[in-house]
Amino acid sequence: MARELNYPPTGFHFIVRFEGLQNKYPGIVDQGFQEVSGLNAEIGIEEFREGGENRYAHRLPNPVTYPTLTMKRGMLIGSQLVQWFKEAVEGFQFEAHDLTVVLLNADHVPLQAWNFINAWPVKWSVEGLNAQDNSIMVENIEFAYQYYRRVDPVI
Repeated sequence: MARELNYPPTGFHFIVRFEGLQNKYPGIVDQGFQEVSGLNAEIGIEEFREGGENRYAHRLPNPVTYPTLTMKRGMLIGSQLVQWFKEAVEGFQFEAHDLTVVLLNADHVPLQAWNFINAWPVKWSVEGLNAQDNSIMVENIEFAYQYYRRVDPVI
């Protein structure tokens, strides 16, 4: 365990948990993804020039902005996420759920987690079909959310 604290963890062993989807949508529980991106936040900057002061501009913070959270995986038939997105598209009903990305070590022990608050799907896409390519169908799902927080597990 001490070695893990001194070395950066690898980023390929993780799971994603969706709160409340199991009760609402029957089907395959969505946890495994090939890639998760968009784990960042940015504080905007607004410049304000003061009359008579030409050497510099005052820089003030703007509210925090968050990009969409993008997840990529092999396409699953009967996925809870696809049912959630289908409900939003066809019925224009947006029910937000919290989701958590959990980074694991080699023993499947959580090292770090990120909670995304009030997330909902905003985009679903499938990579192109190609009769000459022998590859797995890959789908991308994007989520908007209010904010996220980093959660440190107890070590």
